[in-house]
Amino acid sequence: MIPKIITGKGSTRRLIAYLFGKGDANEHVDPHLVASWNDFAPDPGRSPHRDPKEVEKQLYTQLDQPVAMLGRQAPKTTVWHCPVRAAPEDPILSDTQWAEIARRIVAAAGIAPAGDAEACRWVAVRHADDHIHIAATLVRQDGRRPKRDYDIRAVQREARRIEVVYGLRRLKPGDGTAAKRPTSKEHFKAKRLGQDATSREILRRRVRRAMAAASTETEFFVLLEASGVVVRPKTEPSGDVSGYSVSLPGDVNKQGEPIWYAGSTLSGDLSLPQVRKRLATTAPEPVSVRPGNPWHQATAATERIPHHLTHSDDGMAQGQLAALGGALDLLSLTAPAAARAELERAAVAFERATRSRIAADHASARALRRSVQAIWNDSIRHGDGAGLAMLIDAALTAVAYAAHWHRTRQHAQQETAAEQALVHLQAAYAQVAEPVLVGLAHRSPGLQSKRRYARHLQEAVPEHAERILNDRAWDALAAVLAEAEAAGHSAPALLNQAVRQRTLDDARSPARALTWRIHRLGQRHAPGPQAQAATARHTVQRPTTPPLFPEAKGRQR
Repeated sequence: MIPKIITGKGSTRRLIAYLFGKGDANEHVDPHLVASWNDFAPDPGRSPHRDPKEVEKQLYTQLDQPVAMLGRQAPKTTVWHCPVRAAPEDPILSDTQWAEIARRIVAAAGIAPAGDAEACRWVAVRHADDHIHIAATLVRQDGRRPKRDYDIRAVQREARRIEVVYGLRRLKPGDGTAAKRPTSKEHFKAKRLGQDATSREILRRRVRRAMAAASTETEFFVLLEASGVVVRPKTEPSGDVSGYSVSLPGDVNKQGEPIWYAGSTLSGDLSLPQVRKRLATTAPEPVSVRPGNPWHQATAATERIPHHLTHSDDGMAQGQLAALGGALDLLSLTAPAAARAELERAAVAFERATRSRIAADHASARALRRSVQAIWNDSIRHGDGAGLAMLIDAALTAVAYAAHWHRTRQHAQQETAAEQALVHLQAAYAQVAEPVLVGLAHRSPGLQSKRRYARHLQEAVPEHAERILNDRAWDALAAVLAEAEAAGHSAPALLNQAVRQRTLDDARSPARALTWRIHRLGQRHAPGPQAQAATARHTVQRPTTPPLFPEAKGRQR
């Protein structure tokens, strides 16, 4: 259940007219009162023998009476409006149930504490199955102002209790860093226009992508405009740009004027100062990605995220999560059509997991951002899909660790967001990886070579050997080992190196995990004979430590 408090000035006249009107999309099918401050307020929706406008006037006049009595001494903010919406999957509540919910909300907010006969006047209007609107005035009937300190938090806490009582969907408590939700008006408009998302959501997605892809502020605005976004910079008298607003072409109000959204209203981390902080750590001057395969570099950087989440300070960990979110924002643009939708859903879900009250150290994740930008700028970035598959494989582990990191810090909304992103990533991984693995399996070497690789495998990772040899990905693993040998690598040395990179204990498929590691290692420059001989003389030390958190087992690669 989602309550949202909105305050305003003046009379409740316009609010009452809206609540008992047809709505912007004729969505108000049966507006009527379910509760009021005195339980017998005039109801424009249930007065069939009277002019509805006259009843509306009678209602808002009675609501505003305590404010009018104060005259010029009335406070500036006089209107309190709180829509309360149930989740789509929740059962339809009766008017009586909604009335009780309204009373609990106004009591929690300090608008009308239980048993207070001199409290503020209020009404609860229902015009749809799934929500009500509470309208109140912010002057008590005794002329005093209500004590509503921290009413937003108090109402949210009460909503969590109401969910338990009525068996509604249990929402997670937030920390104030969530992006602003689209309003019901925005949802209705999107539906009317045939859009699968509201303008606010579309703009947030495009701004995040531009921020992830850009290296400079100028490039950020160029990319925004290239994505079809109209940009309006906020310029100070000094000529300095201090902010920006964005709009979608054709998204206009009743006066035909563009509807603008400031970056900060799309999300707190999309304000211009926050964008500048992020860009300052991705500018090409301080560091550049070394020549090489950007898919491999991005994968290596993503594989380091679990270590940062378990061993680095919170600021660095938060910076890694922000960079991972940026990587997911751009990945869908590099994916084949079949996997694009799931990757977009993963990015949209994980966006919530990239923000918390912890200040992010963005500089620590520069390598990941720069390598993903290199992928995005590479005209042949699609390749055969192996690069994307191995990067998603690494991202699966990183996102699972992100959920655990948020869980241990009681970031409930962020934890849920990471878990939702994991589901979409797993679906995308299956769509991307399966064709690549099938293609590799067709290049699998002969039986003699596979037997030799099996012996090397049993020596390198005996605890997982049987599982790997019985996995459908074994032929693909044998194929990348053969190709690496053909390039001059030693198969035993590569296997040992791949095993040392990270434990396989929490891998859903050790065979696939090793396939991507060997594929990446095998494309590096092969060491000379002397280096290979020196490596062979050393005893291989394999990781023996268990997964960093047991509940991640079976959920990753």
